[in-house]
Amino acid sequence: MEAEAVVRALWDCMQARDWTGVGEVLADDVVVEWPVSAERIVGRDNYVKVNAEYPEGWSIRVLRVVASGETVVSEVEVPHEGVGVFRVASFWTVRDGRIVDGREYWTSLGADPSPQWRAAWVQPM
Repeated sequence: MEAEAVVRALWDCMQARDWTGVGEVLADDVVVEWPVSAERIVGRDNYVKVNAEYPEGWSIRVLRVVASGETVVSEVEVPHEGVGVFRVASFWTVRDGRIVDGREYWTSLGADPSPQWRAAWVQPM
């Protein structure tokens, strides 16, 4: 499977709550970092478990996937009932059909308010 297809399969399996499928696209020793919350997840089982245990009420909408060689970048929107809308920019490395590492930047929409000094040059989203 090509690198882009592996990452698309990851998000498809997440949306379907297919935790076995999620595990199948990850290397045993995958390392995924979440810099915004200063966390590192080491190992397939831990990554699957963190996602499987996340409180329900969410869905996934893939906005874009861009691949270059073994590097794949994805942008995903994750609305969560009662919590709000999250966005994640993920940078993945895929080798031999498996994700071997990743860095994901999770944030919620509007979490970093626009300062007043930029108001003349920007538009609210």
